[in-house]
Amino acid sequence: MMHGFRTTGACLVAALALASWHALAQQGTRLVDDAALKTAASKPDEWLTYGRDYAETHFTPLKQIDDKNVGRLGLAWSFATQTDGGFEDTPLVSNGVIYGMGSWSVVFALDARTGAEKWRWDPKVDRGFGSHACCGPNSRGVALYDGKVYVGVLDGRLTALDQETGKELWTVKTTEDDYQSITGAPRVVKGKIIIGNGGAEFGVRGYVSAYDARTGKMAWRFYTVPGDPSKPVENPALTKTLDTWKGGDCWKVGCGGTVWDALAYDPDADLLYVGTGNGAPWNREVRSPGGGDNLYLSSILALKPDSGTLVWYYQTTPGESWDFTATQSLILADLPINGRTRKVIMQAPKNGFFYVLDRLKGELLSARPFTDINWATGVDMKTGRPIETDNARYVKGPELVWVAGGGAHSWQPMAYSPQTRLAYIPGANSAFAFAQDPNYKYQRGRQNFGAAFTRPQNAQNPPGPPGFLVAWDPATNKERWRIPNTGRPGGVLATGGNLVFNGSADGKLVAYSADKGEKLWELPLNGGGVSTPMSYQLDGKQYVSVLAGRGTGSGRLYTLVLDGKEPLPAAPAGRGPPAPPPTQ
Repeated sequence: MMHGFRTTGACLVAALALASWHALAQQGTRLVDDAALKTAASKPDEWLTYGRDYAETHFTPLKQIDDKNVGRLGLAWSFATQTDGGFEDTPLVSNGVIYGMGSWSVVFALDARTGAEKWRWDPKVDRGFGSHACCGPNSRGVALYDGKVYVGVLDGRLTALDQETGKELWTVKTTEDDYQSITGAPRVVKGKIIIGNGGAEFGVRGYVSAYDARTGKMAWRFYTVPGDPSKPVENPALTKTLDTWKGGDCWKVGCGGTVWDALAYDPDADLLYVGTGNGAPWNREVRSPGGGDNLYLSSILALKPDSGTLVWYYQTTPGESWDFTATQSLILADLPINGRTRKVIMQAPKNGFFYVLDRLKGELLSARPFTDINWATGVDMKTGRPIETDNARYVKGPELVWVAGGGAHSWQPMAYSPQTRLAYIPGANSAFAFAQDPNYKYQRGRQNFGAAFTRPQNAQNPPGPPGFLVAWDPATNKERWRIPNTGRPGGVLATGGNLVFNGSADGKLVAYSADKGEKLWELPLNGGGVSTPMSYQLDGKQYVSVLAGRGTGSGRLYTLVLDGKEPLPAAPAGRGPPAPPPTQ
């Protein structure tokens, strides 16, 4: 059954679904609370937060669908979102209901058994705002807590909806500038909604904020870069940043450091982990002409969630000058390293290195490249700093830098399986030609790079394939297996059935064996643009769901089950091959 259209059959299904929801309400709905979020990793039937658990593993222990029977996977139902494709959302599941998000921050709630629509909420974002949002009108999802659905709206609003009806309960404006946007999924920690913002290229100041889940009142805000030097700093941690910005006046336009993704939480240590973004403009020679590390750009921050107090930080790319954000997915795990178990935080950011840090102290444990790079030869383990090559900063002339642009890994979440102890990274071999821009002048309302893009003579591209899925052993920092791709693939789901699900660049959902990387199954999803799969279980059946589509009105949520017999819907008319996914 394919939903999203007003037909007699659809109305009948909707009526039946309403009856089932009413029965569920009579049984007593299980609210998502602090206890549920803390124990989400051990309760695989639902998917309660963006990465399924506080550790952001994107792993489910469900194993009904496994490496032996995945070939029987078929469509159970699909839902036409009535929004444009180009998805980045990972839907959530609670109490038999799926909560998903289409383009322009449109939220929908569906019966997880049938795909029948329960409610739909459109924040009515001004379509002209899309030109202010990098990169496109797409968001990564919602948060659930205390009977509410929390939505970070593209135009900077944070809204709480009634979980049962979709009715708007409260809205606050989280952004300070018209050119800030929200594309990341909110997280919930100790009764607070955690949300950041994007828009560094437009010249904005980065921060992460916490709001009271009941009222929407702001509890705290942590700015990632300093502001007006004539005014006192907003928190003591910013005092340390002042000497790392030398010359220039980028503070007038924000300096960047936006927190547009990458949040994780360790409830035992009571630490909130935050990844920060690139500088504004990109080129440090413009924004900080005297040099300096430019804290806290491109950094991993550990904050106290009650107050936003900084506990430790690690900067992956000091003096960032290439859009090397550290806003890519953060994953927490306990790993055996050199004969002892370490509590670690892992990240594969844009700069091409895979980092493993002690998540309690911020100590760097290892860092090695997971793709072709030429801007650095390694990371100095004594200082934690990258060992830059002589021409990395394109000061002497144009340079073709590996990696750059979309980076080695962007918003597409990686996954970690505690069974294989491998991280699965959807990445790309990319290069960008940088040069100084002698005529640069800040222009409000436009993307500002502070660099020109001219290909140097005799430049060589990275030797690898355009895209890849790589299985990485974080304990030894070595590659286990690698799957080439025609372009940058989508996000990753790892499962207890020894499976890794990943959307390919050419529009297929593919299943690989998690231990060996053997291709076991694939399904072309008409329209392409495959986002990040998730999995849940209802009535003893395991399901896999993913949003896909690229182009006007092409968005659809596909839900798969063993021996599913529903035919795939036809591709949108007049469509060519799917375009590569946008990067941030």
